Amino acid sequence: MALPVAFFTLFFAWPVAAIVARGLKVDGAWQFGRITDVLTQPDIRHVLWFTTWQALASTALTLLLALPAAHVFARLDFPGKQLLRAVVTVPFVLPTVVVGTAFLALVGRGGLLDEVWGVRLDTTVWAILLAHVFFNYAVVVRTVGGLWAQLDPRQEEAARMLGASPFHAWRKVTLPALAPAVAAAALMVFLFTFTSFGVVQILGGPTFSTLEVEIYRQTSEVFDLSTAAVLTLVQFVAVGAILTVHAWTVRRRETALRLVAPEATAGRPRGAGQWALLAGVLATIALLLVLPLAVLVRRSLDAPGFGYYRTLMNADGGTFLVAPVHAVWTSLQYAVAATVIAVVIGGLAAAALARRDAGRLVRGFDALLMLPLGVSAVTVGFGFLIALDKPPLDLRQSWILVPLAQALVGAPFVVRTMLPVLRAVDGRLREAAAVLGASPWRVWREVDLPLVRRALLVAAGFAFAVSLGEFGATVFIARPDNPTLPVAVARLLSRPGDLNYGQAMALSTILMLVCAAALLILERLRTDRTGEF
Repeated sequence: MALPVAFFTLFFAWPVAAIVARGLKVDGAWQFGRITDVLTQPDIRHVLWFTTWQALASTALTLLLALPAAHVFARLDFPGKQLLRAVVTVPFVLPTVVVGTAFLALVGRGGLLDEVWGVRLDTTVWAILLAHVFFNYAVVVRTVGGLWAQLDPRQEEAARMLGASPFHAWRKVTLPALAPAVAAAALMVFLFTFTSFGVVQILGGPTFSTLEVEIYRQTSEVFDLSTAAVLTLVQFVAVGAILTVHAWTVRRRETALRLVAPEATAGRPRGAGQWALLAGVLATIALLLVLPLAVLVRRSLDAPGFGYYRTLMNADGGTFLVAPVHAVWTSLQYAVAATVIAVVIGGLAAAALARRDAGRLVRGFDALLMLPLGVSAVTVGFGFLIALDKPPLDLRQSWILVPLAQALVGAPFVVRTMLPVLRAVDGRLREAAAVLGASPWRVWREVDLPLVRRALLVAAGFAFAVSLGEFGATVFIARPDNPTLPVAVARLLSRPGDLNYGQAMALSTILMLVCAAALLILERLRTDRTGEF
């Protein structure tokens, strides 16, 4: 635990504490009255209200559209099911900047809806809600569908034989067993939408602002660190409460899994109802998930002869100091470095948490590992500039700063992927190897590593994908001569002109293809044990 604790202390707790202290300390004295002053401002209360409201609406809409798909993947067997599962998961690993850009190409100025029907939904709340559903659809499908597939269908069939209608049997038998998984998925969707930044920044415009966007505005545009510090504390408390409830629901879910039969059967669709359900789910996936990405690719090809892609090779001296295509190579380098850091830190933390003799303090660290996913990435990025500015940790000019910020987001995914597999390793195998004289290092190399190798590769793939798309912290610390892909896309979208817009679409398409390729490789490596969120 020494290295993971040191890593999260130096590169998460310290930067966040530094920016909060900078904002709430005046002449060495804490100004706690500033908290009341900020929270009573009408515009701040509107931001808090909108952040909560849109998160609740996004969560409800995601559950409404994704639960039927969870049933289809759990209970029905049809050609192309594994490929469709990968397609459903692609949006989750896409950077939020790409998601916002894809919906901008669909519902924004000159988008598909504008061209066909003359309708624009950008800078409206509907664009934000649909983009959030697009991003979080896979969370519900994989979390709820994973449990649904392990429920014994004979329990519901028994209720049907006793005279219950299909809906009544589902409501009385299946729904109570699914409740923990549904609650866990809803809480994760709420967490991701409550802290949404890239999607709202691109689609919300000046009209809509979430807590995360407001923190960014206060730090980078208004330079009001005290207000940003107060909003960071509010977000920290809210995320802590969400994660506490989520941990409780996960424990309930694990208990439910032990109480039901693990085997589940998926059969071919039977009857008009199942075929209609499958058709509806396929139509939803096509319209909600595939269409925005297809429109994104089409808009990137508007210029003849791959014109927008060819212009990425030129440095115009305006938006970037280097050719935009340089961001591709920079992002790949940073993502590889961040993946190595995340795998080392997350792997060590998972190994410590998996030990059966782990103390309560070590187990409590498990919940803290999830905080970087919910605490303002903007705060972390700006905190890096404030906290890591003096020897021996003066890293402001170092290239490693970006991979460190990206690894903070990737490490929780490594822990969540590897921990169930490490806990499943029979401890008697390690004991037998130790009795035969193997050293602890050799026990890990000969016993644990062969069993967790596939989970380790999956964890590395997820860490690579999320590192590649990190935006909130990177937007502060990426150097002008080495922008990452998400930062480059955001800069292009912020400048007027068709060329900048087309280049943003082209870079977003490249970023989408890289993430999708990484996910398809993961699907080939995936096992039932390592393939769920």
